[in-house]
Amino acid sequence: MATQLAASTASVTTTAIDLRRRLPVLHAAGATLRELRPSDAGSLMALLTTAEVTRFISPPPTSIEGFERFIAWTLHEQACGRYICFGIVPAGFDHAVGIIQVRQLEAEFRTAEWGFAIGREFWGTGLFHATALSVVQFVFEHVGVHRLEARAAVANGRGNAALRKLGATFEGLLRKSFLRNGEYLDQVLWAIVADDWVVARPSEHVSIH
Repeated sequence: MATQLAASTASVTTTAIDLRRRLPVLHAAGATLRELRPSDAGSLMALLTTAEVTRFISPPPTSIEGFERFIAWTLHEQACGRYICFGIVPAGFDHAVGIIQVRQLEAEFRTAEWGFAIGREFWGTGLFHATALSVVQFVFEHVGVHRLEARAAVANGRGNAALRKLGATFEGLLRKSFLRNGEYLDQVLWAIVADDWVVARPSEHVSIH
């Protein structure tokens, strides 16, 4: 598995980053993205368990202890080299208000799938778009992802619009592919490939520390 990130020509001037040991801190407009910490459990419990947020995602933990176990799991999977999870921390905040996850679908992260959730209070603020772009740029330019996939329920208009705005391409309908509350939902398959990203990527580089 790929565990080393090559240094960027403009945004990374340090030695290569060992993903198994730690995630770098990414800086986006109005927020930072960092590894989750046990102290994030309370804020994630409060923000990511509301009916609005959970409507189209897999059921989250139902207690602070459950989120603490989830955070420990993210760090274990990261240490194994097969998973990345960034906490979204707005400027002026100490704790994460959302997460962006990336998991490998094939060895060395060449193909990966991502997903995200953010507290309702931050919808429509531009926070998600800015942080999501930073993660997309990071995985293409520093992790070596070739293809990044996402799945969103057809009825999740906000999620599908966000993926389209990020430059993802609609690739098809996955019928009855997501079980939620005892009902199978249709999903849309979206993808961004490295060749498309080279053309569409923002002119500024993501800041990594």
